[in-house]
Amino acid sequence: MTTPLADFRAGLLAVFPTVAAAVPFALILGQQATAKGLTPAEMLAMSSIVFAGSSQLIAVGLWSTPAPIAALALMAFLVNLRHTLMGASLSGKIAHFGSLRWLAAFLLTDEAWALSERRALDRPISRTFYFTVALTMFVCWQVASVLGTVFGAYLEHPEAWGLDFAFPAIFIALALGFWRGARRTGPVLVASAVVAVAVHATVPGAWYVIAGAIAGILAAVITAPREQATEALAGEATR
Repeated sequence: MTTPLADFRAGLLAVFPTVAAAVPFALILGQQATAKGLTPAEMLAMSSIVFAGSSQLIAVGLWSTPAPIAALALMAFLVNLRHTLMGASLSGKIAHFGSLRWLAAFLLTDEAWALSERRALDRPISRTFYFTVALTMFVCWQVASVLGTVFGAYLEHPEAWGLDFAFPAIFIALALGFWRGARRTGPVLVASAVVAVAVHATVPGAWYVIAGAIAGILAAVITAPREQATEALAGEATR
């Protein structure tokens, strides 16, 4: 058993690296929003209501006057379909949150999901741990995205600072956090990457996001029984 204070500290310690990686991404988002004519207040509203970095970045890229509402809505829906999978994964692990599950769902991000799943490998996910991670990400995202709109003039060439790599860096780090060896994790990563790249190259829109996720799930389902059978045979051989 852990105390709320210990869970709070553990949450802060776990989320700090992802916040450090997400802040440059949020700054770039704010800078691009400014270039499209959005004000700091509008950026704050977007980050507070949508709170989904990848779909926000794509939405800003598609932004025009008048805004293509149908295209933006479809894009956000496709990109964020992965939240259905993440929510299903966490559902049983946060059932004890009670009515706070609704707030947990709103604050769900790739980072909060990954860090919570990692936590669940060792111990139950407490409310304190989850909301420390999720709310820290939420607050830092709002602040950084607004600062990006204010200081956007200094971020016109983010590649000069290496900030353009912030987005892929976050997901590489999150994925490697689940690494359990080439035999167990390798097929899942390879299947997800190959299918996502192939769909991205051949199908317009953000279908590659959900396609890669489904491919990874199928790879995990297909390879798991074989691995379990191999482990069982190895166990018998050592008796």
